[in-house]
Amino acid sequence: MTDHLKPDLVARRQDYIKRQIALDKGVNVKFRGQPPEGTGPANRDGMPQLPVGQHQVKNWPVLDLGEHPDIPLAEWRLEVAGHVEHPFILTWEEFLSLPQVEDESDFHCVTTWSRYANHWQGVRFATIAERAVPKQDAAHVLCTGYDVDPSSGEPYTTNLPLARAVEDDVLLVHTWEGQPLPREHGGPCRMITPKLYAWKGTKWIHRIEFLAKDHKGFWERRGYSNSAEPWFNDRYSTG
Repeated sequence: MTDHLKPDLVARRQDYIKRQIALDKGVNVKFRGQPPEGTGPANRDGMPQLPVGQHQVKNWPVLDLGEHPDIPLAEWRLEVAGHVEHPFILTWEEFLSLPQVEDESDFHCVTTWSRYANHWQGVRFATIAERAVPKQDAAHVLCTGYDVDPSSGEPYTTNLPLARAVEDDVLLVHTWEGQPLPREHGGPCRMITPKLYAWKGTKWIHRIEFLAKDHKGFWERRGYSNSAEPWFNDRYSTG
């Protein structure tokens, strides 16, 4: 990855960081002010550990579109594009050269199961965003995986607001429980969104596109909620 930086890119990046600091991030606006629902002790974000309608599991169930892409690391690429000042493509080695973080977070699937205290290693989505420098009008993100729907050939996509994507616990992970992320769970790299239902975290992630307007992803166009807030039982679209 060779950077051909615009002369004012540093200033633009600093401006983007200031906008993020000032941004009112948090729960989807339609739920703001409502009490979260669930049971158990408070998690690190002050929410009940088990969201409403969920049950705890010890294993990690596999859910996908019916295929597990086999992506050699030498061929893996992450494309970052859209409404940004600095689009780029990362190889695997370049991705690993970015600042790495370790985190522990819970994983909540829309199909009603939750797995607690997963140990991850990877790169914060915010790191990717800061490198790309989203433009002033960028407010949404559309992520695309290497997997496709076998019946239609449509690539898997999911969407979320940029404000939710840049939260500190949203990662592009390559390691789970001290081992390379299993292929069936999105390895070599997937996104995780601990404060949202897990389908918002694209498995086998391949492309991140910053958008001015929201563009619904694969499941969002098939009846799942666009906002996916676990503590408000926000599983399905109401319109």
